[in-house]
This record gives sequence, structure tokens and C-alpha cells, in this order.
Amino acid sequence: MQVSDGMTYAPKGRPQPVVKPGEFIFSAVRLDHGHIYGMCNGLTEAGATLKYVWDPDPAKVAAFLKAFPQAIAARSEEEALSDPDTKLIAGAAVTSERCALGLKAMEAGKDYFTDKAPFTTMAQLDSAKAMVAKTGLKYMCYYAERLHDEGSILAGYLVDAGEIGKVVSVTGFGPHRLGAPGRPKWFFEREKYGGILCDIGSHQIDQFLYYAKEDDARVVSSRIANYAHPDYPELEDFGDCNIIGANGAAHYFRVDWFTPDGLRTWGDGRLFILGTEGYIEVRKYVNIATETQSGGHVYLVNGKGEKYFNAVGATGFPYFGQLILDCLNRTENAMTQHHCFKAAELCLTAQANAIRMK
Repeated sequence: MQVSDGMTYAPKGRPQPVVKPGEFIFSAVRLDHGHIYGMCNGLTEAGATLKYVWDPDPAKVAAFLKAFPQAIAARSEEEALSDPDTKLIAGAAVTSERCALGLKAMEAGKDYFTDKAPFTTMAQLDSAKAMVAKTGLKYMCYYAERLHDEGSILAGYLVDAGEIGKVVSVTGFGPHRLGAPGRPKWFFEREKYGGILCDIGSHQIDQFLYYAKEDDARVVSSRIANYAHPDYPELEDFGDCNIIGANGAAHYFRVDWFTPDGLRTWGDGRLFILGTEGYIEVRKYVNIATETQSGGHVYLVNGKGEKYFNAVGATGFPYFGQLILDCLNRTENAMTQHHCFKAAELCLTAQANAIRMK
């Protein structure tokens, strides 16, 4: 697994199939972001059968087929979207094009699973809401920093078990390594990637809503800047945001593109969850200056004392199996549609209202 940058970060876990081969078939359409590999890893480990892959770039398809040789290269996007066996389309298009792909997939009768961020404009969000209402199909998002990280999953179990009481604050730090020479041109075009709060900020807001059990929230303040990348004038290399949940929980997050070259992974992601009876810290991908495993470090402090958990291999990645079963049974155990859209709405609001500092 590549850990040098977030764009090629594709976690692999132990297989936890919830269906037999052929019982749930999906296809991958548009390979613009490397997260498609993590998405497909998660689904196939949960028992899904990958049928077609399509992208307008043959080189991307060839690379994908090396990782997933069981897939068939579709002759066109339409062949994958119209395939009667395919129940779900997984896509990682250019961010501004993800909604259009989702609408096509849903018009074709498929559930849709997209990389984050799921939208770059409120108009796109509104069109997706309308399509969900019209078809009853799912428009789901790969908020990987929670869904594909065992430390974050274990933290959720600890919260649900009441180990820290009622959650009153969630703080997240999402630094990333830029690796500019390896990024595609669209990544630096504001209209196409949506801005830093819309993009990697979406992970943070998803986490807040989930851990704090908030169904709604409002953006209090947000800020963006380009401090150090004048060669990429449309890039925002820093952003932060304050949010208050409808039930009163507080949220602050910071995201940036300043991971130094000396760090052994793409970002020192941290999560802090404060409750009325304790707190949790998750060191997601690295415990700096130590010889321990790279990530999965979970720390719990409550009235019973201090405890450390090594989350690697402890939880697996249940979201993907839950998503498969949700598609088959029309349930909402993996993630509610409301949650998916609310996280997207808040990151779009934070981006639109942000004060530019530089």
C-alpha cells in the first residue's frame, strides 16, 4: 500500500464477506482519483464482485486492471452504466463531475458510491437530493478518514459504549502531503476541486456529525489561505472551520497541504473526541518519532483510568459490508442519506463563507 501521499492511499484489510460471489455486482467508472482503489478494495473484501471498469484514459484502465485483474474493460461508459447485473457504480471522477456521473448512474437504476467530496456546488447537491427522491436510490460517499481507518472505527465503538459519556466536542486535524508534480492539472483548478474545505474538509465534518450524533449543524466561521504555493494560485493550502451542532456539540478542524517530507506517511491525521466523562485521541496514520506501527493508535482516558489500544487488525472495515447489505435490503445501516448530504452541505457552506487570509 502506498503511504507517501493521500491520493494513492488505498487501505487493505482482511476479507469480511457479507455476500457470496456474484450476489452483489458493482462496476468502477471514472478513475481520476486514486481513492477508487480503496473503494474497490473495501467492496471486494466485503464480498462484492467487480465486473466492469471504464475510464476515457486507457492508461488508467490498464493500471486498474493490474490491481483488479478480475474486472472487464468496458467498451464505453454506457456499457458499464446499463449493465443489468451491476447494482452499484463506484466512481472517482474529477470532483466537479462526480454529481453528473451519479445522476447518470441513478437514472440507469444503480446505487452510486462516490469519492469525497461528493459535490462542488449547492446546485449539484440539490440535484442529487431530487434524484434520490425520484428514484429511491442511494448516493453514498467515501469519507475514508473515518470509514477506512481502524483507529477511527474503534473510537466510534468506544463512544457508542458510553466510555466518555456524551460527546461535547470533536477536534480534527487533516494535514496532507501535496506532492504537486504527481497531481493532475484539475487538482489545482478551484472550480474543479471545490476548495480545501469542500475537499479534505468533508472528512472532518463527516466525523463530527458521526461522533457527536448530530443530525444538523451550522458553520460559525471558516478561513482559507494560500500561504506558500504562488505557482498554483487557485490552490488553497490551509483551511480551518468552527461548527456548532444543533444539540450544542462543538467542532473545530484544520486541514492543510504542509506535511513535511521527513514524515514517513502522507499526513499526521489526529482526532480528539471530548465527552462529559472522558476523552479519546486517535493518531490515525503515524505515531511520530517512535518505532511502533505507523497508525491505529487509540488513547482513552475516563474515570476508570488511562488505556491504549492498538486498532490495527482489531475492527476491519465494516462500512463496506454494511453498504452492500443496505443496497440489497434498502436499509441505512452503513450511513444514512441524510448524514451523507448534511456533511456535504456543511463543507460547501464552510467553503462558500470562508474568509480568505492570504
